[in-house]
Amino acid sequence: MLQKLIRTLLYAGSLFLLHSCTSTKQVVKEEPVSTAPKVQQEFRAAWIATVANINWPSKPGLSTETQKQEAITLLNFLQSHHFNAAILQVRPQADALYKSDIEPWSYFLTGTQGKAPDPYYDPLEFWVKEAHDRGIELHVWLNPYRAHHKDGKTISDQSIVKKHPELVMFLKEGYWWMDPAQQAVQDITNDVVVDLVKRYDIDGIHMDDYFYPYPSYNGTADFPDSVSWSAYQRSGGKLSRADWRRNAVDKLVERLYKNIRAEKPWVKFGLSPFGIWRPGYPESVEGFDQYNQLYADARLWLNKGWIDYFSPQLYWPVNRYAQSFPVLLGWWAGENKMNRHLWPGISVGGDGGDKNIDEVINEIMIDRGMQPQSKGVIHWSISSVTKNARLADTLLKGVYKKQALVPASPWMDNKAPAFPVVTTSSEGNVCKISWTHPDEKDVFHWVVYSLYGNTWSYKILNRNDRHAALDKTKQEGTITRNLTKIIVSAVDRTGNESEKKELEIK
Repeated sequence: MLQKLIRTLLYAGSLFLLHSCTSTKQVVKEEPVSTAPKVQQEFRAAWIATVANINWPSKPGLSTETQKQEAITLLNFLQSHHFNAAILQVRPQADALYKSDIEPWSYFLTGTQGKAPDPYYDPLEFWVKEAHDRGIELHVWLNPYRAHHKDGKTISDQSIVKKHPELVMFLKEGYWWMDPAQQAVQDITNDVVVDLVKRYDIDGIHMDDYFYPYPSYNGTADFPDSVSWSAYQRSGGKLSRADWRRNAVDKLVERLYKNIRAEKPWVKFGLSPFGIWRPGYPESVEGFDQYNQLYADARLWLNKGWIDYFSPQLYWPVNRYAQSFPVLLGWWAGENKMNRHLWPGISVGGDGGDKNIDEVINEIMIDRGMQPQSKGVIHWSISSVTKNARLADTLLKGVYKKQALVPASPWMDNKAPAFPVVTTSSEGNVCKISWTHPDEKDVFHWVVYSLYGNTWSYKILNRNDRHAALDKTKQEGTITRNLTKIIVSAVDRTGNESEKKELEIK
């Protein structure tokens, strides 16, 4: 951080040159910043589920090329519809949709657990590059304790179920589950997360609501952890069984947050728990009690700031009295003691009817109104938008009409990058803009602002872009507006934007 600050201060004192939009590239006097334009900031994300091939790949065992094309189709959709983040499930059942020395290749990828793609490629490496080339953050989503899904077919010898049977339990609905209270289980999940953060240029680690399993997974019977519970009691443990379970999950959440931050301070840690903490919180809320049934004290994690973004699954409509979207969002916002990002998950059905579309738009607008300091939602799942053309079109023409940056995370890094060196040239009615930067590794996006008449507009470009072209005049009906000013700013991995240098075009 200190080196970054020193570079920024030194560079800020250097000369900033601009060549005007003329064929002679005359130097133009830099204008002082007046009312600076602002780029919209909002987290616009979608979950991409791989378990049971819900979203990607469309089925197990597809060719490498088909898998890549399906991924590109999804990423192109997100880019063209002005989303800025993808949350890709890479560990659906103690397996991997990436090259891992800890867990086997996923059945949902190749059709055989432990079998690598052929021809070989690393899907996560591919997803990260393709997402970043489109200006999209790539967050990896892991299930911390699920050892084998009921749709996961044959359990290979490489599975934790076979390698460490003492760490897993079979549940009556066909799932295998790790015992969260065992230290070895916590170590394995921690090792998986740290390995991912170290080896991949990801933007976030993401956990969902599957901590201790839902009671229905075991036919409503209690989780079968009597062996580890008895061992805890024999060791002199004093906690109740419920508190002991919650404590095990709490320890893992805190540990992951600290280890991610220590390894790469710009990688976000996100959690997406069940949308209700406990019935009666707030008083009108009824429903499932995750605190006492999943043993997930999600309120504690938010209160403590053990996360960078918190995405409770608020999968209910505005007018559902017992589980109202704004009522629950308001309650969670009141628990956000450390001012982390609160970006709720939304899911209101997959049809393209007016009622469903209105609900999605209303929830996005409610979130914007209630949380103007850090707006954003996550869509469950990407298919609800990609397979619903009317909804996708309505979003793009309305609430997602303008591009948006992911809101900044000042507790992670609040040092803005240096501003770019910009040059321009003219070719007919086109002003060509080019830029360089003294520390390109510190830049994730560029924003090109343009002033026509009295109206500013902007375009967000990805890290690889170094050029833009703007018309010098725009015709709006009978009115001709001239390009009079531009700004090119740099934005880093945690959303900090450089100083804006307003440059006059003559």
